[in-house]
Amino acid sequence: MSLSRHVNPEEIVHHLRDIRLQEKSSSSQRQNHLTPYTSSYASRDDIPKYKIPEDGTPGDTVYAMLRDELDLDGKPNLNMASFVNTYIEENAQKLFVENLGKNMSDNDEYPAMISFSDRCVSILAHLWGVQKDEKAIGTATVGSSEAVHLGGLAMKRRWQEKRWAEGKDAYKPNIIMGANAQVALEKFARYFDVEARILPVSAKSNYCLDPELVKENLDENTIGVFIILGSTYTGHYEPVEEIHKILDDFEAKTGIDIPIHVDAASGGFVAPFTYAKTGGSKWNFELPRVKSINVSGHKYGLVTPGVGWIVWRDESFLPKHLIFELHYLGGTEYSYTLNFSRPGAQVIVQYYNLIHLGFQGYRDVVENCLSNARLLSKALEATGWYTCVSDIHRPPKKQASVTSGSSANEGKNEQSSESQNDDQKAEREESKTHASSEEAPKDRETSADYTPGLPVVSFRFTDEFQKEYPHVKQETVSLLMRARQWIIPNYALPPNEDQTEILRVVVRESFSFDLIDRLVTDLASVTQTLMENDEVNLNVLQGHQGGRRKPVTKEDKRKNEEEKKEEEKKGEEKGEAKGKREEKKKKKEEEKRLGGGIHRSVC
Repeated sequence: MSLSRHVNPEEIVHHLRDIRLQEKSSSSQRQNHLTPYTSSYASRDDIPKYKIPEDGTPGDTVYAMLRDELDLDGKPNLNMASFVNTYIEENAQKLFVENLGKNMSDNDEYPAMISFSDRCVSILAHLWGVQKDEKAIGTATVGSSEAVHLGGLAMKRRWQEKRWAEGKDAYKPNIIMGANAQVALEKFARYFDVEARILPVSAKSNYCLDPELVKENLDENTIGVFIILGSTYTGHYEPVEEIHKILDDFEAKTGIDIPIHVDAASGGFVAPFTYAKTGGSKWNFELPRVKSINVSGHKYGLVTPGVGWIVWRDESFLPKHLIFELHYLGGTEYSYTLNFSRPGAQVIVQYYNLIHLGFQGYRDVVENCLSNARLLSKALEATGWYTCVSDIHRPPKKQASVTSGSSANEGKNEQSSESQNDDQKAEREESKTHASSEEAPKDRETSADYTPGLPVVSFRFTDEFQKEYPHVKQETVSLLMRARQWIIPNYALPPNEDQTEILRVVVRESFSFDLIDRLVTDLASVTQTLMENDEVNLNVLQGHQGGRRKPVTKEDKRKNEEEKKEEEKKGEEKGEAKGKREEKKKKKEEEKRLGGGIHRSVC
């Protein structure tokens, strides 16, 4: 009888259960139980999966069964793939539980909670450099995805209204972003009928949006530019001020005014607090073209999922067309979110964090995250096996000065530069809320001594390692680390650079020094194990990402060892010829895998 290559485990279990029940002539009557594990769900029936059951089940039984199945999930604190925060302190947890039932859409019923939301918007607006004569407006969202969509919709509507006022068509809007953009940005373009001009990235542009390519893709139908403060691939900040200058030059030549939306999903709660800032360049509302900024409260805002924020620098940049006036919930309220009902507990925790931690508290948290990320980066490179694609552990590069305005206006700018500088200095001094803590301490190392960026460590095998151990794949490292409960994704860089794969670790508040020690130890152990095993043993682990593979038995190992010894006896010349054939075969397999098995968008 030939063996089947595929089986349905669920079908087998159900079939055997039915046979057993028939043999025992079990009745279908409800049975009492002493503990959840003496109930029918523990011995005879499975938890209903796809249809609601006819009869209910005691709560302790359901709780025990679901809790046991959830044990199969990874541990959130060891999930190094995610930017999402996994820890909130006890007082925040109490506030969260006490306010679980509150709905952000019920303004009239929960005025205190709505007031907290408004205060958070004001705090963020000032943190991001809103100007004195502007009236910032914003809202809580369920995450940065919704916030990005709102920012994009506002830019699209303003572009449409301007085109219509000029008697021009508004049929072909486009928006510019890098190929490293998170999927939410691409979703905006697809869902709201905007052409996405996704520009290639390169090592030269730090795998981020390339300003030179932005310059080549602007036209009268460009509704705006999405610029990311903290790429999800490598943690680099995109050059907001440099692109701002390009847009200034474009307007000087064509008269077309193109705005910027900054996707600061992670960086919005990192850059303002670090000593490094963004390396001396501007990124926020200090730049006139930056009309809106979004951030995820559930990332480095230190709230649990899901809360995001969007802030427009002035209410004039939120088109009235997007605002709905509601009267049917007891009072008058204004809505301009994509979701209506949404949880309010996260907003309360966000306000708690902002007041409890304050500026210095957030600074301590993100500086500690960056310090741990630098330590991890240096430890990985010290092995000689890995090199980092992220740069936060390297000294900062000297930035060329960025000046606003086109070359045609340079003379005029020079004449008025002295008075402008005086005004800017005065304004900076006046708005310097945290003057006493702005300068980096000189008695210890801080982020100011290194390249600015998110606390992200992206790394790969060194070229030397790949030459010496071509059979060892990073995907295998990821899978074996998962066996030790660490979740470290392995994926390709954005298109154009996708021949390179990286492993990525996101360093969050709860990733302590001890965990770094454990992680480096496990990575070194896994890597060394792979180096010491031959290609035949490793084949069983490689292939489809996340799939389950047949374990290597003692008999397999014995056979592999015998085959290895026999091959060694055949002579060096024959071995080299075989090596070349195997190398070709591996190269083809690798090309096939990269082409179809790697997700192009990352979170």
